[in-house]
Amino acid sequence: MHKLAIKAVWVLRDHPEGERLMPRLLALLAAIHDTGSLALACAKTGDSYRHGWGVLREAREVFGVPLVDSVRGRGATLTAFGEKLLWSEKRISARLMPTLEGLSSELEAELERASPESRGVLRVIASHAFAMTALRDFLARRHIPVELAYRGSSDALASFHHGDCDVAGFHVPVGELEPLVLAVYERWLDPARQVLVHLVERRQGIIVAADNPHAITSLADLARVGVRFVNRQPGSGTRLILDHLLAREGVAPRRIRGYDRVEYTHAAIAAFIASGMADAGLGVETAARQFHLGFVPLMNERYFLLARRDSLHSPMIERLLAVMRSREFKAHLVRLQGLDSGRCGRIEELRDALPSFAARHPPRKRKADPG
Repeated sequence: MHKLAIKAVWVLRDHPEGERLMPRLLALLAAIHDTGSLALACAKTGDSYRHGWGVLREAREVFGVPLVDSVRGRGATLTAFGEKLLWSEKRISARLMPTLEGLSSELEAELERASPESRGVLRVIASHAFAMTALRDFLARRHIPVELAYRGSSDALASFHHGDCDVAGFHVPVGELEPLVLAVYERWLDPARQVLVHLVERRQGIIVAADNPHAITSLADLARVGVRFVNRQPGSGTRLILDHLLAREGVAPRRIRGYDRVEYTHAAIAAFIASGMADAGLGVETAARQFHLGFVPLMNERYFLLARRDSLHSPMIERLLAVMRSREFKAHLVRLQGLDSGRCGRIEELRDALPSFAARHPPRKRKADPG
């Protein structure tokens, strides 16, 4: 199976070299931001120092303002305009990434199905997660065809119920919020026909700007004057958790500035905050760490894959489980930060994994044998 990637490319339409300039410029700005040095940035991008200066000089002529401040012996830093340009790119990339991943996965699956040697494609619909993206990459390395589409947890479970996928990915909070969230999910769960496969346990909390300048320590702080919030979309598991938490704390959503402003992934939430357009948002620790932001933990949650019991011994699911249980994959998840992969690949009954589900759906008692 061919592994494809679809990428968004910035084009400066009013400049004759705009299509060539922008990708090189953005890569260079990102490297300068990470290294604090033009020389080190050029080494990171594989360009000569002279070439790097040429790109910056051309960009200054195009935009009319410098993008980098450089002082001999003190390294290089991005100007306010350079920062704005870089974070705009990161924010758009985070926003488009799930869509582009889904499109490339869909195209890969179409090509696989058209091949006379095709052995089938594993169809996955899942809530967006860093662990799911990693799993897709590991499956591709093992030449396991997979078609992955990202949707909210509720949509993923509904799609599984209607037979639109072979595996559905969703997350459930640990503790007192579990029964509230499962009350929404349980219509699509069938303990007689389905089982759960553990992927990761992760921490969900409030992502805040670096050094937490607004001193946000609780959900109540989101309603303070001057705090700008960015939310997840309705139907996502994170939005469902937030609404339950706000109700428990007695915080009215209308009091939160930005409650109706939404992004569709944890990475997009983090990029939005890192770019300075918001001060806080609910998301996973992994996203906060990747964007060097602050994080206020609120709860742990488990991310599961839902599968049909009768599919566990199919070649495709067995290969999926082998990847999930491999040391290489588990080690990669740990490096993402904020993820516990200790139970990755473990199969468990719904009633055993979800105590509140078991309480609401006890096993049916067998009728006594009259004989």
